[in-house]
Amino acid sequence: MDFCLSYATPRFPTLPAGVIRRPVTFGLRVDGRPLIVVASTSSTSKREFGGLNAPLEPRTPAGRFLSGVLLDDRDNFRVAARKELERLANERDEAAARLQLSLGSDEACLHRRIAEFKKHECRDAVEEVMYMLIFHKFNEMRVHLIPRLSKCVYNGRLEIWPSKDWELESIHSFEVLQMVREHLSAVVGWKSISNVTASWATTEIQRFRLCKLYAASILYGYFLKSASLRHHLERGLDLNNSHFGIGARNQLSVPEMFSVGSDYITSGRVGSTKSSSVGQVSYSLGSKQENLRFYVMGFDAETIQMCAKLKSKEAVNLIERHSCALFGDEETGLVETDDVITTSFASLKRFLLEAVAFGSFLWEAENCVNAVYMLEEN
Repeated sequence: MDFCLSYATPRFPTLPAGVIRRPVTFGLRVDGRPLIVVASTSSTSKREFGGLNAPLEPRTPAGRFLSGVLLDDRDNFRVAARKELERLANERDEAAARLQLSLGSDEACLHRRIAEFKKHECRDAVEEVMYMLIFHKFNEMRVHLIPRLSKCVYNGRLEIWPSKDWELESIHSFEVLQMVREHLSAVVGWKSISNVTASWATTEIQRFRLCKLYAASILYGYFLKSASLRHHLERGLDLNNSHFGIGARNQLSVPEMFSVGSDYITSGRVGSTKSSSVGQVSYSLGSKQENLRFYVMGFDAETIQMCAKLKSKEAVNLIERHSCALFGDEETGLVETDDVITTSFASLKRFLLEAVAFGSFLWEAENCVNAVYMLEEN
C-alpha cells in the first residue's frame, strides 16, 4: 500500500513552489520535539506552517512536529509519523489501563476523567497525523493543497494556478479516471473536449455551494478508492457468481448520487450514510473483465453505503476541519455565507480534482493509521 509506514527511508522530491502569489504565514513553532528535527542555534528562530501552503493549521504537538519534519527532514517523514502514532497509542492505552486498575477505588473518578481527556487529545493529534500523511502524498506528486480561499482571490476573482490537472489525474487508473471525469461533467458541466476559451470562461458560484461540492467530491474519491480495490480483489479471485446474490441495478449514476445526494449541512459535517452489515453484502454479476463503471452500477444501496461510509470518526472530523479551514470566513470561521465567488470552470475543475484525490488519499491514510493506532469507529 502506498501509505505503508515502514522504517525504510526512501528519497522524495523537494518541495515545489507554492500556488499562491504572496506568502502565507501562521507563525507556529516546531520546537521541544527532539526526534529528527535539528535544533537551531538561534533561540528566536521558528518554523512557520505556512511554508507548507495548506489551509488547515496544526494545533497539536504531533501536527506541528510532523509539519516541521516535512520542511526540514522529509526523507524521515514516514519513520517520524509511525513513531508519533505509536507514542499516541501508548499514551491512550496507558491512561485506559490506569483507569481499569483504579476501578472501585477513590481515585476511579479522577482516572476516568484523565482517560477521557487523553482519548480526545490523542484523537485530535491522530487527525493531524492523517492530514500530514495526505499532504505528504500531494507533496510527492508536486501538488500543493489549495490554500485558504481568501488567499486565492485577486481583484474579486478566484483563480487557481497552476492547475496541476495532469498530476491530479495521474494518480487514478484509466477506469477510475473515466468515472472522475463523469463526476466533473455532472457537477460543473466540464467536458474533455472543452477548449481553452470555454475552460477560462467566467462563472459564479456561492461559497457554501462550492464547499458542499468539494466535500461531496472527497466522499466520491473515498468511495472510488474503496470500490476499485474491491473490484480488483474480485477480479483476482475470479469469484463464482453463483455463490452471491444479484445486486439491484441503480437508476442514478454514481457521480449523480454523490453530487446530488451527499449533503454538507450547515454545521459543516458531512452527511453520513447509515452503517450496514458487511456479512450481507450483495455482489453484482459480471465477467472477470467487467469494467469498474459497470461493476459499480451493479451495487445495491447497502453495498454503496459500505464502500462510501467513512470508517472512522477521525476521518469525518478531518473532512470537516479541512473544508472549514479552506472555505470558512477568516473572521467568523463560518462556511454558510451568501458570498458569491467569480471564478472559471478551469478553477472549479481544479477544486474538484483535488477533492477526489484528497478522498483517495484519506482512504489510504485511514487504513494505514489504523494498523498502528486503532481509530474510533464511525
